[in-house]
Formats: sequence, C-alpha cells, structure tokens
Amino acid sequence: MSHQRSSAAVGWTTFAGIMLILIGVFHAIAGLSGIIKDDFYAVTPNYVLKFDVTTWGWIHLIGGIVVVLAGFGVFSGKVWARTVGVILAAVSALVSFAWIPLYPIWSIVLIAIDVTVIWALTVHGRDITME
Repeated sequence: MSHQRSSAAVGWTTFAGIMLILIGVFHAIAGLSGIIKDDFYAVTPNYVLKFDVTTWGWIHLIGGIVVVLAGFGVFSGKVWARTVGVILAAVSALVSFAWIPLYPIWSIVLIAIDVTVIWALTVHGRDITME
C-alpha cells in the first residue's frame, strides 16, 4: 500500500528540524557569551533559579550542541528523532523560561520557537516517516 505524504507535513517537519538546529546555535552563542564575558548579562536579584552567569553559559552551550544534533536527527524521519526533538524543545523552553531574568525578550522568542517546533513534530511529524 502506497502512502502519499502531505507536502504540508514535510514542510512543517523540515521547518522543525531547521529550527531545532537554529535554536541549538542560539543557545550555544548565548552560552559562549556567558562563558567568555560573564558580565555581558544583567543579573536580577532574588530570583528562584539563580545561577552564576558562567553556569548558565555552560548549560546553554552543552544544551545547544545537543539540540543541534537532534535537529539533524529529525531529517532522518525516524520516530526516535522526532521524540528526542520534542523532548529537547520542551527542555529548551524550560531553560529559556528560567533564563528570563538575564535576557527576557530573547528568552520569550526562544520559547515561542520551541512551542512551534513541538507542535510541528507532534502534529505533522508522523506523515514524513517512511517506516
């Protein structure tokens, strides 16, 4: 039985893979900024998830590399790659939420992109698989 793939599903899944790669790069750049110059970000006092800026830098750098790899994995069309992509986009959104006091607008933009990636992978991801 032949399964016709939806061009919208292919487009949204491709979008999700590309955005995961970009999100990972964004996190890595933000991480390098925090590691290289720890006074780059303004720190707000009395925040529940208060970490040193360098610690946030390492969290973003390592997480960003993992998210980039997941983005490339989505192009394989495998279920495991989409699952990892959804999980990492959710973790990215949570980390971005915790990072709001350091860089609020950028954090909100990343959260919005993460939510869009989760939607694309869960709604349209299965239509691209060849399994």
